[in-house]
Amino acid sequence: MTTTIESEAATREEGNAELIAALNKNDLSGAESSWEVDVINDAERGRWVASLGAEPLGELTYRFVGGRVALLSTWVNPAYRNHGVATELVARALDEVRESGKTITVICPFVGEFIARHPEYLDLIDKVRPGAGAYPHHEPAVSRQDEQEIAALEHDLT
Repeated sequence: MTTTIESEAATREEGNAELIAALNKNDLSGAESSWEVDVINDAERGRWVASLGAEPLGELTYRFVGGRVALLSTWVNPAYRNHGVATELVARALDEVRESGKTITVICPFVGEFIARHPEYLDLIDKVRPGAGAYPHHEPAVSRQDEQEIAALEHDLT
């Protein structure tokens, strides 16, 4: 079976929609999952990984762009959805970013929705380059070089 860029993008969008729907449905008051989830920063591969023991449950991919962290995509194995895995994964990743003193550019729509429900993370969003998935939506004051950087990054994702 051949995977095309278009089918990969469609699968990613479908996964984001399912995660956002689960976030709306469960409306978890906190950001903790139903299980004891470990979240590890796999810096070599540019992702935070949520796992239950040795079993990987999901991941949040990222890249460093211009001194900030671009949060690209959240994915959770469908067998483990609706248990708060994505919310805990994102919360713990954002806590780690806060500790580093960096800001974020939000590309992933799930991260944007998560921050909308957890405004304590709003201060992490880069004011100049908030990203397409940022909430609340900003009118970014970006330079031509920043636009090209983000366009190249988004192109690499598709």
